[in-house]
Amino acid sequence: MTSERRALGMAGEELATSWYERRGYDILARNWRCRQGELDLVVRTGATVVFCEVKSRSSLRFGSPFEAVTSDKRRRLRALAAAWLRESGTRAGEIRFDVAGVLDGEVEVVEAAF
Repeated sequence: MTSERRALGMAGEELATSWYERRGYDILARNWRCRQGELDLVVRTGATVVFCEVKSRSSLRFGSPFEAVTSDKRRRLRALAAAWLRESGTRAGEIRFDVAGVLDGEVEVVEAAF
């Protein structure tokens, strides 16, 4: 990954984190990694734990940020969420998967995207 792409991704994750913070969510984890992959953002509101995949794009040339979350990616995110819950010991009344799309410095969050 080039340094430009890494910077774009980091900036997008920062925007998504700020979006959740402004709405009163607690940030539980950022860039959590295990052998199976990485979770971009884990947040909590009340009894709901939210796993957010952040996709940043500089243009629509290769599709929208939301199109990058394929069925394989969703399956992997579910497995990662289960691993995070086991490892962290966090109990959740409800689990939700959001996708944050960042384009041109603007963030759009689709709650309960899958």
